[in-house]
Amino acid sequence: MAGVTTQPSSEGTTETADRPVILTVDDDPSVSRAVARDLRRQYGERHRIVRAESGADALAALRELKLRGGRVAVLLADYRMPEMSGIEFLEQAMDLFPRARRALLTAYADTDAAIAAINVVDVDHYLLKPWDPPEEKLYPVVDAMLESYAREPDAPATEVKVVGHRWSQPSFTARDFLARNAVPYRWYSADSPEGERILAAAGQDGATLPVVVAPDGRALVEPAMTDLASAVGLATAPVDEFYDLVVIGGGPAGLGAAVYGASEGLRTLLVEKRATGGQAGQSSRIENYLGFPDGVSGAQLADRARRQAVKFGTEILTARHAASLTPRGSALSIGLSDGVEVGAHTVIVATGVYYRELDCPGARELTGRGVYYGSAATEAASCEGRDVYIVGGANSAGQAAVFFAARAKSVTLVVRGAGLEASMSHYLIEQLRAIENVSVRTHTVVEQVHGEGHLESLTLRCTESGVAEEVEASHCFVFIGAQPRTEWLDGTVARDPRGFLLTGPDLVVDGRRPAGWSLDRDPWHLESSVPGVFVAGDVRSESVKRVASAVGEGAMAVTLAHRFLAGP
Repeated sequence: MAGVTTQPSSEGTTETADRPVILTVDDDPSVSRAVARDLRRQYGERHRIVRAESGADALAALRELKLRGGRVAVLLADYRMPEMSGIEFLEQAMDLFPRARRALLTAYADTDAAIAAINVVDVDHYLLKPWDPPEEKLYPVVDAMLESYAREPDAPATEVKVVGHRWSQPSFTARDFLARNAVPYRWYSADSPEGERILAAAGQDGATLPVVVAPDGRALVEPAMTDLASAVGLATAPVDEFYDLVVIGGGPAGLGAAVYGASEGLRTLLVEKRATGGQAGQSSRIENYLGFPDGVSGAQLADRARRQAVKFGTEILTARHAASLTPRGSALSIGLSDGVEVGAHTVIVATGVYYRELDCPGARELTGRGVYYGSAATEAASCEGRDVYIVGGANSAGQAAVFFAARAKSVTLVVRGAGLEASMSHYLIEQLRAIENVSVRTHTVVEQVHGEGHLESLTLRCTESGVAEEVEASHCFVFIGAQPRTEWLDGTVARDPRGFLLTGPDLVVDGRRPAGWSLDRDPWHLESSVPGVFVAGDVRSESVKRVASAVGEGAMAVTLAHRFLAGP
């Protein structure tokens, strides 16, 4: 490949192919050779050194590595390159190898810009040119990045393959699960030549989809999420029988609790039904979260929080959910969905909320076939040049509208109320007003969903005039309502009329503590009606529905759990 060179020794052997790659890109050939020389001298025995002289060549090299199942540990990119800057390169490289550690090579005059890039593309470090002597200025930084990568490297080299149909709900569910859990996979249409080849190799005729080929070569036909999670290396069974703290739910509140609990020495288990990040993890861009002035995607924020929790020792179960909670003396027993029980001294419930389903004809039948709940990023490419409808008027809907507007022919927000001001942040409303292909239909509801096998049109009705109109639509993303996930706690933990969990002062009525309360004190602020069971985030009654608030409550709940463990 022109413009790309690799370490020559043992090239093409299995030993070399298995080595993680350190890639450096600089448009100055002399600088590019010098960086590669110094890297090869220090790291050539255990890593492949790949260098490129343009961002385009570097991306081409990364794509080839991806197809061959390679791993990339570190990316070093020159900040100033004429056709594609280092920042632009790293942004695109993150999509290919999200776990690779990233650094910018920059001149002293560009230091401020390099520091700002840390918030833009999650850059881990920046290096000043010249870096002589490398023993002092280059190797310590690369050593730190390699150590960070080694704690959580890429998945095994063999890539997961998913063969399915574009408008198949089970196919969408499998793709969405893998994407939200940051598991690399390749998608093949069942009627494509390569898809047909994979199906034949797996002994399948395509009658039942999807077929997922795991890294070890096993073929799973329309797998359950637990089976899929196990096949791709996600933990689905607890290691121990008893923990200091069990966190139920992996959204911002649950991740916050897991990070603070594990970092403070508690044996911590986090149980997540689908994927860490919750609703926030599906947000295409969060721009009002402290410390990210240029915004951050929900997936990036969730991935960083999950890595942080794992670094401190949190054990994370995926594709499992809590089915029961039973006080047993001074301990708590949590029954999981597969019948396994784990015990804990304390529990933090952070199960969040889920979007309410459209209550109209056709919606259920076409879910996953054009009707989606939340921002299904896996569908972004298929929205190119199409008319997209987004139902809802809160921040999540607005963020999705901004995201899909970059690809879709048009994006229409369908809002039941009189406007966006009551439920959407001002900065987001201003953004939407500036995007030409985004429009808002107020006082409007979806009355019916139409399509043979996939979404083709929607019937929208104006709640003021009563007039209904059928509009063409290929994709409809729904962001309405906030239903708590608390049915499994009915009869055990006190809930409000809408199902949200009551905590602290809300449990004390006319000076009387909740029924069954066994302690000689009132429930603490985030404590539920069961001593030692705390609640954080959106699932808590009257909570503030914001990411920062959820993270803060997760941290506060850990502080209360520590106080509970210390005794009266």
